[in-house]
Amino acid sequence: MNLRDFMLGVTTGLAAAVIIKEASERIQPYMNPNQILENIKEEFRKESPIDGSWIYMKPENFHNGIMTIPVYRGGISRVVEGEVENFEFAADARSGVIVELKKT
Repeated sequence: MNLRDFMLGVTTGLAAAVIIKEASERIQPYMNPNQILENIKEEFRKESPIDGSWIYMKPENFHNGIMTIPVYRGGISRVVEGEVENFEFAADARSGVIVELKKT
């Protein structure tokens, strides 16, 4: 195998990877809501035990004053010093980053 064949193979592989990535984002542009919820629960567990959690499976639009982004809405309950604390959140549907967190 010579260098030309090797480079042709590398180029073909990279082109295929880019095409597959673009196609998968068009098919499923958003993260799995269950995975987003698990990531959020993991962060909350670092401070105290989780009592309950939920997440809406359908994204909705969230306007932060500058732009509108798709988010998943959900909530977490945890126990701190014997008291239950409830939080509601909005997480970016594409990245899973929390864009809004409210204690209720």
